[in-house]
Amino acid sequence: MQTYLFICLIVFLAGFTQGLSGFGSVLLSLPLLAIFIDIKTVIPLVALIGLSITIMLLVQMWKHLDWKKIYPLFLGSFPGVPIGVFFLKILDKDMIQWILGVILIVYSIYSLFFRSQSKGIRERWAYVYGFFAGCLGGALSAAGPPVIIYTSLQDWTKDKIKVTLQGFFVVSGSVVVFFQAVSGLTTLSVLRYFLVSMPLLILGTYVGSFFYGKINEKDYKRIILILLALLGVFMIYRTM
Repeated sequence: MQTYLFICLIVFLAGFTQGLSGFGSVLLSLPLLAIFIDIKTVIPLVALIGLSITIMLLVQMWKHLDWKKIYPLFLGSFPGVPIGVFFLKILDKDMIQWILGVILIVYSIYSLFFRSQSKGIRERWAYVYGFFAGCLGGALSAAGPPVIIYTSLQDWTKDKIKVTLQGFFVVSGSVVVFFQAVSGLTTLSVLRYFLVSMPLLILGTYVGSFFYGKINEKDYKRIILILLALLGVFMIYRTM
């Protein structure tokens, strides 16, 4: 019973984090859930949690959705996946994570303290960032950081940033959940944990969304950069 309570609390925090920022549920939930349940159960459980949150947020923000901003990211990711798998085979996984962690920390600190106000970058760069997202997805199952960086470099509103992230994550997350289910990783135990935690998942997501509505554009981009830095720290920590 105590284990279920801790799991529900973690899922609430995961929903709150992504409801507030648009990402971060995996960053928060995966290492914490692994303390209480087996990692082979955690991975498909986190995939279901992440997909559920993105669907809820996408429904909330549907009027801001522009698929033209999402499909270049997704198309660019396709050729990157096999390249990422190739590098995973020839390079040490911990080295890849360490390098990515350092890049995220340096980028976040630079953007927070030194970079002047961004005027945005051309949207054709979406294919490039999507490609790197595919590479990281193939190598580390972590396609998010390049897409998060790309959206943070745009001069979009916070709603456009957040809904673009959800659009990318819901497509990529659906693919992951489908293949995990087909391969038998999504067991009855995974589904039981998921269903038990669903009420707090919904509550956490809506509470995070409520506070998201209270922050301005500038503070929202700061939150993105701070969470990116924390993601970098987490990746470096996993190599130790």
